This record gives sequence, C-alpha cells and structure tokens, in this order.
Amino acid sequence: MSEFIEFSLLGLFSGGVYALIALGFVLIYKCTRVINFAIGEVMMLGAYFYYTANVIFGVSPLEAVVLALISISIFSLIFEYLVLRPLSGQPVVSVLMATIGLASIIHGMVEATWGSDTVNVPRPFPSMRLIFGDVLVPGSVVTNFAAAVVLIGLFSVFFRYSKTGVTLRATASDPVTAATLGIDIRYAQRLSWVLAGIVGTIAGVLISTASGLSPLLSAGALSVFAVIILGGLDSVLGAIVAALAVGWMESIVVGYVGGKARDVVPYLTVLGILMIRPYGLFGTRQIERL
Repeated sequence: MSEFIEFSLLGLFSGGVYALIALGFVLIYKCTRVINFAIGEVMMLGAYFYYTANVIFGVSPLEAVVLALISISIFSLIFEYLVLRPLSGQPVVSVLMATIGLASIIHGMVEATWGSDTVNVPRPFPSMRLIFGDVLVPGSVVTNFAAAVVLIGLFSVFFRYSKTGVTLRATASDPVTAATLGIDIRYAQRLSWVLAGIVGTIAGVLISTASGLSPLLSAGALSVFAVIILGGLDSVLGAIVAALAVGWMESIVVGYVGGKARDVVPYLTVLGILMIRPYGLFGTRQIERL
C-alpha cells in the first residue's frame, strides 16, 4: 500500500509541471486555433536562457528567471512579427508547419550554441521534501509542484479579474464579436504567444533543475499532447485535470510495469476516452450541420 501511495504522490506532483506545459498549448490554441508544436523547444530555450544567466554570468537565481522570461518574451514577439503575422489569413496548416519549422531551428540553434551534453541547473527556489507516513517525496518534486500550483493560480486570477485577462478570454471565446466591440485581436494573439513562452520557460526551468538540462528536454513536451487531447484543446481546467491524471498514470505504470510502458499506457487511455468523448473531457463540443 505504501508503494501505491508513493507512486501516486510522485505522479500527481509531476502532473503539476505537465499542467504548466499544457497551459502553454491551451493559451495559444484558444486565441489562435493553432497547435504550437514548438512549445517543447521554447521551453528548452527558456531553460538555457536561465542557465546562461545563472551559471555562466553568475546572476542570482531569481534575477536569472526574470532575465530568461524577458528573453523568451522578446523571442516570442520576434517570431510573431516575422513569421506569424505574414501568415495571417492563411490556412491553419501553414501556421502549424511554421511552428514545426521553428522547433527545428531552435533545436539546431541550441545544440550549436550550448552543445548536446547534459548540464546541472541550480534551483531558483529552496527545496521542500514531503514525508507522508513511510513515504518520502523528494524535495525537487514537491518544490516543482508548489511552483506550478502558484503559477497556475496566478494565471487563473489574471484571466478572471484583470482587464487584459478578460480581453484574452473574449478573444478566445468569439474573436469576431470581440473585434466588433473594439478589442485588438492582434494584440491578444501576440500576448498569448508571449504568455505561452513564459509558462513554457518556467516549466523548462523546473524540469531542468530536477533532471538536468540538455536538448532532449524538448522531448518532454510530447507527453503533454496526451494531456491536452484528453482534457480538451481549449480548456484550461481540462488541461489541469488531465495533466494530474496522466502524471499519476505514468508513475503507476513505471512503478509496477516498468519504464518501457510509460509512453504507451497514457496514449492508449486517451484513445479509449476519445472514442467516447471526441472533444476531450472538458473540450468544447462543436456541431457542424450540412
């Protein structure tokens, strides 16, 4: 029983970081209807920005986080201006292919600049371990989960109560009506890419402090595709619930079956659920009449 509790806690805590990455997907999809296949590479690039500021230039951890967030925001704005804006009005697949191309460019740029070796990244926050009876949860896992919960909570408050958050929600809900009411759709979409980059950077920093930083970090975002499909592409709540579920499932499978089945079982579960609910657990159901 203690093993089950240990695996469950580790999985749920890992799911908190998955929720952060999934939030980056959902933010962009809700405002632009585009799936950003470069979110893993953006996450990795933001983590390398943090590593460069903290380790190479000796900036304090918190200041390094701020510099990394500023850098990834500038990068997101440049990408939106140079690539996405000229593709405005083009088929969605064109923008999708642009994000795939961006992922390849970032990956090659990172390997050329920082190399492919795994490096250790200092934690920006103090470590807090959790003791639950006979179960000990590592401090890095608990700290990452706590940081993810705080960030998701701040974003929830931002979207619900701030003027900018209401603007983003309106754009995501009905961009045509929002534009009619005078909302700058371009600004909202641009901001969604910046916020997704910020969320991805923080997730990348949290993951890299626990398991090391290398270009392979971007592959971690692939597991999140199961999360956003399961929860619904346009649902923040669905992303959170599905992330916790997938994190728990992966931990249980690794604990009792082995690491080889880790990437298979979540997708089989998602496939089974989508056969019943094609739009995910919390996704918006769309009906087209012919």
